[in-house]
Amino acid sequence: MTEARLKSQVIVQSAIRRASMRGIPATVARRGDDDAGAIYIKQNLGPGVGCTVLAPRRDYERDVTLWRPATGDAPVPEVDADAYIERERRVDPDLWVLEIEDRDGWNPFAEDAS
Repeated sequence: MTEARLKSQVIVQSAIRRASMRGIPATVARRGDDDAGAIYIKQNLGPGVGCTVLAPRRDYERDVTLWRPATGDAPVPEVDADAYIERERRVDPDLWVLEIEDRDGWNPFAEDAS
């Protein structure tokens, strides 16, 4: 028997609501499959700083999702972040992109992001 999984659309809506409660701008930059599309986070860290794209990675031993900086450890220009997302979208057309504008790089899916 498989475990029930929340739909991607519900997960993204919840993240936007949590960001709103913190006063952090968050938008759907790309809408994917409502039920099972992968969700990437584009962290816009502000002008002159750049962006980081976070991609999910499943740790099956601990049964948690980890977020790896797909564009590298340092922020990249927004155009580079968008190009990375576009390449990923070509591979996975069901991909969601949640854009969060926060200088601190808040991640609504991090364990301590309550």
